[in-house]
Amino acid sequence: MAEEPKTRPTQEQAEAAVRTLIEWAGDDPNREGLLDTPARVARSYKELFAGYDADPKKYLERTFDEVGGYDELVILKDIRVVSFCEHHMLPFLGKAHVGYLPRNRVVGISKLARVVNGFARRLQIQEKLTAQVAEAIQDILDPKGVGVVVVSEHSCMTMRGVNTPGSRLTTSHLLGEVRDDPRTRQEFFDLVRTPDR
Repeated sequence: MAEEPKTRPTQEQAEAAVRTLIEWAGDDPNREGLLDTPARVARSYKELFAGYDADPKKYLERTFDEVGGYDELVILKDIRVVSFCEHHMLPFLGKAHVGYLPRNRVVGISKLARVVNGFARRLQIQEKLTAQVAEAIQDILDPKGVGVVVVSEHSCMTMRGVNTPGSRLTTSHLLGEVRDDPRTRQEFFDLVRTPDR
């Protein structure tokens, strides 16, 4: 017997949960400055977690076969990453660098950014996010190889816990020739590290 899909809590239930957290923190959700906070928080979470309403792989389905014989790395650098640590529900912010070695088709570059955002706008850990982006590109585009690097600062470490502002986590996920061919791997990392002029 198929399992019924879970229904999401309503906007009103989400707002009630925020009011409870405000009270738990020690403040009065009915004071003037906090009256509209539960609705604002619920609306902002809807935007910040919009990735749950997206299938990031779908962004990659429209491709272009006319590549004029191009068979070198395609790299989109400095894609802004806004995500939330699934352990503390605190943000981590950074940049993703996404590259692939086309086999016979390419995708519009904005779609690479959309894939990153689709997976980032969920409760995440950076390691899983990095792998999800790389594997989605590999699954849909079937390139010769994929490389994804994500560098971000995690506020669960910088504003609580060990309190280490400025520390950044770097993760990478390499597939196919980007992983297995030492020259292609080196070229990918060199291009990702090269500062823009």
